[in-house]
Amino acid sequence: MPDKHIVIIGGVAGGASAAARARRHSESARITVIERGPDVSFANCGLPYHIGGEIQDRSELALQTPDSLRQLLNLEVLTRTEATAIDPAARTVTLRTLGDDKESTLDSLEYDQLILSPGASPLRPPLPGIDHPRILTLRNLQDMDRIIEATGAARRVSVVGAGFIGLEMAEQLRHLGKEVSLIELQPQVLPQLDAEMTRPLERKLRDQGIELVLGDGIDGFEGKGEASGEAIVARLNSGRGIEAELVILSIGVRPDSQLAREAGLELGDRGHIRVDEYQRTSAPGIYAVGDACESPDPILGGRVAIALGGPANRQGRTAADHIFLGDKALPYPGSIGTAIVRVFDLAAGLTGASERRLQASGTPYRTVTVNGPSHASYFPGAETITLKLLWSPDDGRILGAEAVGIDGVDKRLDVLATAIRGRLSIDDLVHLELAYAPPFGSAKDVINIAGFAATNMRDGLLVPVQDLGDAAGQQIVDVRPPAVVEKLPVPGATNIPLPTLRDRLGEIDKSRPVFTVCQMGKTSYFAARILANHGYDARSILGGAWHQAPRDGG
Repeated sequence: MPDKHIVIIGGVAGGASAAARARRHSESARITVIERGPDVSFANCGLPYHIGGEIQDRSELALQTPDSLRQLLNLEVLTRTEATAIDPAARTVTLRTLGDDKESTLDSLEYDQLILSPGASPLRPPLPGIDHPRILTLRNLQDMDRIIEATGAARRVSVVGAGFIGLEMAEQLRHLGKEVSLIELQPQVLPQLDAEMTRPLERKLRDQGIELVLGDGIDGFEGKGEASGEAIVARLNSGRGIEAELVILSIGVRPDSQLAREAGLELGDRGHIRVDEYQRTSAPGIYAVGDACESPDPILGGRVAIALGGPANRQGRTAADHIFLGDKALPYPGSIGTAIVRVFDLAAGLTGASERRLQASGTPYRTVTVNGPSHASYFPGAETITLKLLWSPDDGRILGAEAVGIDGVDKRLDVLATAIRGRLSIDDLVHLELAYAPPFGSAKDVINIAGFAATNMRDGLLVPVQDLGDAAGQQIVDVRPPAVVEKLPVPGATNIPLPTLRDRLGEIDKSRPVFTVCQMGKTSYFAARILANHGYDARSILGGAWHQAPRDGG
């Protein structure tokens, strides 16, 4: 039997991972990697940090060069080469060398297996003025180089889109001393998270001098002034104009699936390539991995497209395994979308489903928000972590989580991502045994606290109020010390510090519901239990006054 010929279209995370895994399976297989650009394997998640200077050496981003891949893995690497057509019946790929209109086929004319890893392209909507040469996007090393060159002469930069990459770019541009306007169509930054979890990020961005323009989209762009020093005016839907010398678009990505579409492969509703649990497409012998494909959603069912490097790497591994092992290979279990971003000294992220996604899918859920220290509160350096937990009311299974804080956010998200994969429940969180020593954690970790609160809700010991606004005009009892209340008052609340509550029950109207609030949400629960045990209809406001505080400047 002749050796397999595996052709991989596209490198970076998915394609390079598939190539490396395939070579581990076979020394005799012929493996050809086709890459449209000059770089076949680079750290695209690190691009913003080289722009801002945190990663100083550009070569650190080039994980492997075509030469190193040839030497290390014995690959045939064709860079600056575009696949223009696939014939699934003949199992051939047509190629074009960029800069040359002449078309040619692979030397063998045929592949045995084809892996598609074309990735996704930044969205560039057909708006007036969108083709201005200083309206840039970030996808590869060449885009990064263009942005670095453009930032040299720019004093003001507008970043359009406040998702993960938009936030990273805004942070790095401020590190460079630029005046930054961050424009987002949604009424919050980081729309992947639920709105209340992003308020600390918005405060931090404003504190760092970044102008936030939320709930206002782009209507078009126009140049202003002399061509040599021309400003770009972003015209917003509201009619406002924002001037800058450079615009970075970060409003999402579109799967590069046109080649698959023209080959007749089945696509999903949003244009992603449909694959099964082994990354097989609808055409025999063709696999797809990475940002261009959609995979099973293990939480909500159906299909989901997750444009992240981690899933792409594992999908590449799965495809290569199936080529050599068949159905004995470990199937890809789907993506739950664990992600994190740093915004100056804050970190925020999520794993699994957000409340917005659960609502959109009609999935029943319950949620609680708690606060806890990153390590033992009495050990120096402890920082508050705000953690939101979502779970199924039927069986307590964890559906999702979000977290924000200065320290330890990544650790908690990783634990909860593992819990989601393991189909753990809120009862399991109560008894999770996590590493504890004062410099590292607490005897009752914030994850345990979330489990306590969730089971208290299920058992009727905690009647929650999700948002301070839901208690507006109601009977609110603020149980914080007076000095803390003075710094961050809750409008309309009566201040009865927790230690005095039992002695001042007569000040509270027993015929009306009473809403308790504190700084972080813990002592308001204690107060609600005291009141409930004295016959009051008591409800605790989740997250506390600090977390529920209105946005600064908006």
